[in-house]
Amino acid sequence: MRLPRFSKLELQILEVLWTCGPSAIRDIRDSFAAKSRPAYTTVQTMVYRLEGKKALRRVCKTGNAHIFEAAITRDAAKARLVDEFLSLFGGRIQPVMAQLIEAGNLTAGDVAEAEKLLRDLAKKKDS
Repeated sequence: MRLPRFSKLELQILEVLWTCGPSAIRDIRDSFAAKSRPAYTTVQTMVYRLEGKKALRRVCKTGNAHIFEAAITRDAAKARLVDEFLSLFGGRIQPVMAQLIEAGNLTAGDVAEAEKLLRDLAKKKDS
């Protein structure tokens, strides 16, 4: 199943659920910093949209409050974002790597770690 696109606020809501576990809408809203806290109805709308996208689900009801939990993993959402980002570059990583190097955001340590991950992945495929 291909994951839908997520807005920045939807990803922030999912992050709350991944970090804090099952939560009510009010708890999700209260987890935002006071100065950047969206309105309750905004969070409610986003939660219902995420439910429609099957990214979260209702797990129970406590009093009048529905409790929601993430239905997708952080890794799955991350992979979707990376795929979407790479699609801007025709699916190629080389232009992204070149930009990171030119901007000074990619260190020799980052490259060494990436090489290690590639070696580990190759070993898994050979097994």
